[in-house]
Amino acid sequence: MDVNPNQFIQTFIAEARERLQEMEDILLHLESGSHDAETIDALFRAAHTIKGSAGMFNFEPIVNFAHIVEDVLERLRDGEIEIEPDLVAVLLDSGDHMQHLVNVLVEQGEQLDDAAQARESELRKRLQSYQAEAHANESGSKGGASKGDEPQEGVSRNNGQQESQVTLAAEKDIPLTSSGGGEVSSDNWHISLRFAQSVLKEGLDPLFMIGYLTNIGEIISIVTLADAMPEIEEMDAEACYLGFEIDLKADTNKETIADVFEFAHMGSLIHILPPHSKTTEYIELIRSLPEDEVRLGDLLVSTKALTQHELDDGLNAQKTNFQPDGTVRLLGEILVEQGSIKEEVVQAALDKQAQIKVSKSKESRYLRVQAGKLDELIGLVGELVIAGAGANMLAHRSNNIPLQEATSVMARLVEEIRDSALKLRMVQIGETFNRFQRVVRDVGLELGKNIDLVITGAESELDKTLIEKIADPLMHLVRNAIDHGIEPAAIRTAAGKPANGTLQLNAYHDSGSIVIEIADDGAGLNRDKILQKAKQLGLIAAGATPSDQEIYNMVFEAGFSTAESVTNLSGRGVGMDVVRRNIASMRGTVQLDSEPGVGTTVRIRLPLTLAIIDGFRVGVGKSSYVVPLDMVIECIELSEAERQAASERSYLNLRGEVLPYVSLREHFEVDGSRARRENVVVVQFAGKKAGLVVDELLGEFQTVIKPLGRIFSNLRGISGSTILGSGEVALILDVPSLLQQAVTRESYQVSHQVSGRQANNPAAIR
Repeated sequence: MDVNPNQFIQTFIAEARERLQEMEDILLHLESGSHDAETIDALFRAAHTIKGSAGMFNFEPIVNFAHIVEDVLERLRDGEIEIEPDLVAVLLDSGDHMQHLVNVLVEQGEQLDDAAQARESELRKRLQSYQAEAHANESGSKGGASKGDEPQEGVSRNNGQQESQVTLAAEKDIPLTSSGGGEVSSDNWHISLRFAQSVLKEGLDPLFMIGYLTNIGEIISIVTLADAMPEIEEMDAEACYLGFEIDLKADTNKETIADVFEFAHMGSLIHILPPHSKTTEYIELIRSLPEDEVRLGDLLVSTKALTQHELDDGLNAQKTNFQPDGTVRLLGEILVEQGSIKEEVVQAALDKQAQIKVSKSKESRYLRVQAGKLDELIGLVGELVIAGAGANMLAHRSNNIPLQEATSVMARLVEEIRDSALKLRMVQIGETFNRFQRVVRDVGLELGKNIDLVITGAESELDKTLIEKIADPLMHLVRNAIDHGIEPAAIRTAAGKPANGTLQLNAYHDSGSIVIEIADDGAGLNRDKILQKAKQLGLIAAGATPSDQEIYNMVFEAGFSTAESVTNLSGRGVGMDVVRRNIASMRGTVQLDSEPGVGTTVRIRLPLTLAIIDGFRVGVGKSSYVVPLDMVIECIELSEAERQAASERSYLNLRGEVLPYVSLREHFEVDGSRARRENVVVVQFAGKKAGLVVDELLGEFQTVIKPLGRIFSNLRGISGSTILGSGEVALILDVPSLLQQAVTRESYQVSHQVSGRQANNPAAIR
């Protein structure tokens, strides 16, 4: 099977971004006051996973910087340092820098620009204050460069001097803290060697191999053991009877040390025990491995906690070493007994295996699919809907009852397929909301405001395409609420409010739409100031008396700003008009409500999907229009008396309720005379009702939404188009726009009639 290496890199990039987001979420959680050990462990594992995965692909810039972050997190986990605001700040900035390093990798860049290098240098200095002294000195001297194979000071690579180095080390009177397969109580590696007697006859020099260890690190102590030495008359001059116990100080892995003795494995007993700190690293690495089903031995070898030779020895022992009842002994017990590995590492691997089994049973219910394939599926389902509508129309024209029944069944199945396909693209909005935790924190710090973010309705689902498009408008609205809406602590306290401001993100479903609210408990909007600015810009006529809602919505006009000064966040009059335009491009609406001294709420209403909807088809003359079915309340026939009354006004009497209406024939200037019988489709949106006067009611219709060309982008009352089963094009009505038009005209006529009655009857004013 051909494997594209780029696929693995893309997997690393996706995983790194997930882990960085996880780190950010955990840091924000820790900053809020929760300092439990489990959360800190999760933070360390995330950083360790990033470093380990980057190391697999030799992405040295990420490995080197992540190593410093990991050092700090290890001290945090061990309780040597405490969570405090400056530490959280530098770790958040470090996460941002690692995200930049990942982005450089995505762009296939090899070097950081000057700004990024300066930022990394500054971050290293800030992180060093939280590192242990030895690590800080190492980071400062090496500048994050990867460790090479350069010999340490005072150590020569000359073969003749290696033996001298070993001899000198052996003369040191340093007590061993480990022997054989025992526990290591220091931070050094312990190597237990029992060479095969034939090693010299095979042309291998044990002293040369031991001396080569000085290229890896520093030999702290070495003890020569002569327990296997025979009587002198039985001694073979070409045989090796000596054993060695060595303490090695080195920043390396087990596999590198094992490679030194690669050719001496046959008949030799070689045990390599990691230092305590390395043991915890192995355990963390095992815990952070991806959920791949793997055998115990392979799991330990893959994490470098066990060499392949040690695994082979353990498996050979397992084949010949049985329990008293005849059953095979457990491999983990044999490896611990041989001294190849510590019991806690084996236990971590066994726990990981159990976790994998549980995860596999859950993951078997899920399948990761590329978003592009889902888009293609939705497109094909849309074409299937159109084709099914055409087949259904032909079946009814043929008067073939069995064919009509067959197409009816097919239409029902197509509808179920459509709903299932659309659900595949539905994602919860909570993930998008959670990203604003960092935004609220950073912007609040910049402005000197303490702000609590409250998220509700995170489980509400929305089409993935809409989620991606709504992120930027939400970002602008959140920053605007922090900058303009919420007051500084001193002003809030003086007004009797809590010093901390509150920003709420809420989402809920309503009438086939999703409503997203951004609410703050700030000072609210200054109505008079907005009105004055609007008049200066010519947005409101001199004698006009707009409603509060209309005045507040002026902030969405291009170039409108009441800010007295320009800041990094706002004041240029650019942004809110873009917010409204972007939301309108998604067939959505945005409204703004405010109460002085209480706060402001921005309410965004979006369709659940931009692909396929249930529609209600109506006819006006020879034209067909589609109304989103979830906005339709009822349909009524317009009587002749009501037609006559409606010709003089733009509203109807619906069971004692004033119902404004729009005649689609007049609105779209459809040719021909009015039909003898007309109907009213009562629609509702955002709590408001209106009627659409049409000629015919043609019934429900599965609507595949097709975007309009740019030339029709400014056409009022139309949000898109669809293709009928006959191949004709039908326009999809923009109900919010039509409803707003009807309500505005009805309000004007009612107020005009009231003014006329008051002028004719002054007593009515009282």
